[in-house]
Amino acid sequence: MTPEKKKQRRLRNLALLSLLLLAVGGTFAFQAFNQRAINDRLNEVDINVGGRVHDYYNRDTENKDVFVENYGERPIMARIRLSEFLETRQTGETDFTPLVSGSQRDQLDSWTTWIPSPDDINVRASIGNSNAFNRYSRLTFGWSRQGEYAPWYMPTFNHDNLDLMTAAAGHARDYIAGGGATDAVTDGATHPGAGTDAYWSENDDYENGSQGTTWPGVIATHTAAQNLQEQRAPMTLQQWQTIPNNQKIGDFWVIDHETGWAYWASLLEPSQATSYLLDAAEMLAAIEDTVFNGSYYYGIHVDSELISPGEEFTDEAAASGNLADLLVGIRNNAIDEDWGNPPSTEDVQPDELNFGAMNPGRIFTMSGEEYRYLEDMDNGNHMIIRNDPIRNVSWEAQNDELISWYAGLDDEVKAIVRPVNVPAPENVPSVADGEVEWNLDYGNRFLPSNFNEAALGAGVNDVTTVTSTGSGRAFSLSLADAVRLSGPGRGFSNPASRAGAGGSHWWLRTRGEGGAFPNPVWMVRYNGLLGGMFTSPGPVSNAGVRPALIIHQIPS
Repeated sequence: MTPEKKKQRRLRNLALLSLLLLAVGGTFAFQAFNQRAINDRLNEVDINVGGRVHDYYNRDTENKDVFVENYGERPIMARIRLSEFLETRQTGETDFTPLVSGSQRDQLDSWTTWIPSPDDINVRASIGNSNAFNRYSRLTFGWSRQGEYAPWYMPTFNHDNLDLMTAAAGHARDYIAGGGATDAVTDGATHPGAGTDAYWSENDDYENGSQGTTWPGVIATHTAAQNLQEQRAPMTLQQWQTIPNNQKIGDFWVIDHETGWAYWASLLEPSQATSYLLDAAEMLAAIEDTVFNGSYYYGIHVDSELISPGEEFTDEAAASGNLADLLVGIRNNAIDEDWGNPPSTEDVQPDELNFGAMNPGRIFTMSGEEYRYLEDMDNGNHMIIRNDPIRNVSWEAQNDELISWYAGLDDEVKAIVRPVNVPAPENVPSVADGEVEWNLDYGNRFLPSNFNEAALGAGVNDVTTVTSTGSGRAFSLSLADAVRLSGPGRGFSNPASRAGAGGSHWWLRTRGEGGAFPNPVWMVRYNGLLGGMFTSPGPVSNAGVRPALIIHQIPS
């Protein structure tokens, strides 16, 4: 690939975030401006691929929410790196004195990279003077509230992936909109909201341009969306190395404790937003002891990079060890038990894959189709599913679509597909939506808590298995299949992984009972409660079929 082609296919988001504090005579003010971003088109076709860094900040509460949104049509990979700056000046002094010698307020490259200790991200390491800030500033990473689901945000109105601005709300200031100032005064908000904790809620709407202020982007009404639920608190690469392989890829941040880069540990799908990397930035009492009668300035610089999974981060060629494993795992959506399988982006034939070495949830590309590995069914049998649903197909038409899709597969793939015992559409047992009780520990409508025949009837037993007669075929998962394959360490480890890739709903084969809709059927939703299972009428906009296969491979 030529350098120009690679440039056209890369989406890089170089971000600048500064938290500016000014203290004079014991009166404290706290302001912020955030990222400058570069969002380039990934390829030459008319597909919008882009991401935007959000910064919600309120100086009165010191709430500080930093996360990444994918507003485009293809998955992206994301990483963020922080650096800090602090200088003080006593009353009567003319010049500020920087905490780290040689650093300068207006020279961002001179700021000190935040480096966590290998076993505790809340304590800065001694690498590069990072620990000099431990005494003065406390950063709160991740997002956790007892008994609460993930927070809500307002999606960006700015879908121009050549625009350098990002979503700075409340007292936050975008670097470009604020003219690049580091004076703690210049305004530069680019996004609605007060920047306070939990400012946005479910079903909140905002019409850009309707309240006398037009934020960058389109004139439109957006509805609040939910950040992804944090599966794990942010951790260092050293801590990541110790957890089981089947838990190493998911919705959480992993920080390289040697470079300070924080990586989102899974592909960020379209219309999704990461959980918070940063939730608060607070000054500690020690600053008053140091500046007992004077002023100080504190800043955080955020350098972020967003790329297509088919590209590499700027310095990725030098990655090795755990970091290299993490990056391969993100692209594959799983850490293989061995490394005999090709990357998920490499299109290969069936005989080039070792299905027995795959972990549930692993993404791979076979004969031109991208799949998700669901489970090892023993005896050389493995269940897989097309990663991206076939859109705009009604529930009633899904069987015809499955037949048509299967007919178009390569012969090499058909040769390993097994026959299955799936009931005819008219014989599929039903499950009443209103009778299902949901386990709220995993998010609403992700896993039922009463999935048994006594409570819900025979539909809980409609599990797809291999049969000894008939021909290979594609099938839609049942509600029972989707439940069985969902949960930590399984093919659909969390709600986001169960939602259809590319922003779409997909049908299950199970019928519903009762409720507000005539002839209800079960589906997996993409918007609202991401990855949740609902009953809906058959003709739903953007819904589709997600073909599954059981394939057979004798281990070599």
